[in-house]
Amino acid sequence: MNRFEVLKKIKFPKLSIGQIIFWGAAIALGIAAFVFARNLTDCWVVTKLPGVSPASCANSSNAPVQFNPEGTPIATSELPPATPVVLPEAALPPAWDGASRINILFIGLDARDLEAQSGPPRSDTLMLVTIDPLSKTAGMLSIPRDMWVNIPGFGYGRINMAYFDGEGAKLPGGGPALAMKTVSQFIGVPVDYFLQVDFNVFTDLVNMLGCIEVNPTENMILDPIGSGPDHFKLTAGGTRTLCQGWKVLAYARNRHTSGGDFDRAKRQQEVVLALSKKVFDPEVFPSLIAQAPWIFAEVSYGINTNMSLDDALKLAVLGKDIPPESIKSGVIDKTMAVGDNVILGGVDASILKPLTDKIRVLRDEIFTTTGPLNPMAQGDLVSLMRAEEARVRVVDGTFTPGLDQRAGQFFQSQGVNVVEAGPADNTYSATLIIVYGPKLYTLKYLQSTFGIPANNIRFSPDPAQTVDIEIRLGSDIAGSVP
Repeated sequence: MNRFEVLKKIKFPKLSIGQIIFWGAAIALGIAAFVFARNLTDCWVVTKLPGVSPASCANSSNAPVQFNPEGTPIATSELPPATPVVLPEAALPPAWDGASRINILFIGLDARDLEAQSGPPRSDTLMLVTIDPLSKTAGMLSIPRDMWVNIPGFGYGRINMAYFDGEGAKLPGGGPALAMKTVSQFIGVPVDYFLQVDFNVFTDLVNMLGCIEVNPTENMILDPIGSGPDHFKLTAGGTRTLCQGWKVLAYARNRHTSGGDFDRAKRQQEVVLALSKKVFDPEVFPSLIAQAPWIFAEVSYGINTNMSLDDALKLAVLGKDIPPESIKSGVIDKTMAVGDNVILGGVDASILKPLTDKIRVLRDEIFTTTGPLNPMAQGDLVSLMRAEEARVRVVDGTFTPGLDQRAGQFFQSQGVNVVEAGPADNTYSATLIIVYGPKLYTLKYLQSTFGIPANNIRFSPDPAQTVDIEIRLGSDIAGSVP
């Protein structure tokens, strides 16, 4: 007996129309439940599960991450454009006290990535700026985009990939945070803030400020982004005046000179200094400070930073007192790196392997433990405060009889140059310090001695004031005055 004869002898029960419909619906529901359960577990994202989501899932990247022999992720054109990352309040850095040294990373993005829609952009420019308000010095260090560094969490790669990796992986803080961490690890100094400005905003700001002067070392054709209808021939030799924002942008981004990216880094520093000179012009600066909130509101769409507007204003007020000769600048160039080639994304790519000892020498010239120092900044804080001879006013915000005079005498005994004392116009539970002039050693001394927090300091530049600093005594330190 073969299998077909066996099948013939099997008798199936006769089903009514209703039963057929019932069992058909049951089978269909069973299949739907199976598919739903499978997709739910395969594409589960609420909690972390082992394994990789299949390509059918909405949260899948549709392609596994591939790595080159150096351990760096290979970029693919399928990556979606990065979405802006908004830092939560808890992730923002603490408020700047207005006197401590700060380091700011300026990030310029590669417009070609945005045009090609090939995923998150890479950083086209990395410039680390350091400012020490106490010694009134500053410095700028430009890092080539092809520098071969260890990107935390991603292995070795070009330093311009740090921004790309942070955005693509949607890390906390996104591309800026990973770029800051990478630069800090590479250079060996902390990075407190970042500033990233959109090309359009940059040109608008330059147009707002007016003409700047530059000194081109070679003839060049200026075009803001690649080839386009706007171009301008700039000849070398002597000082040239640039009055349009797109020309300044094109000058800063041009890399078609004999020194390539190294020349471009020097031009970018030249533009930063020229713009600073324009901003701090005595005829321009007061109006800019007065219009700062309006200007920020107009251009904030193209500015990405973790620095508050208040801290930016503090920095601007103090920056005007830094003389140009106290600003050191340096570019990590071919004398501090060795050219090499690696395979990135299946393509031969040029890189720069750092000579760390030589980079460290340049780093130490610009960033030192206490800043690039002027002679005055080499003493202890009390000596510096006394030598500064800041004019100080003490006012009593507690209305305790005689407290203003006792506090004035106490501060004088410590070497503070108290020239006025009297009652305040209001009561204060917490002591406030109002800074009218840039006497920061005295400010730092008062902070360190009495533990006055940064949010109790107000910067209010006013050359008409008869004092540089005003101390408004609150009940918090009233009991400390003998």
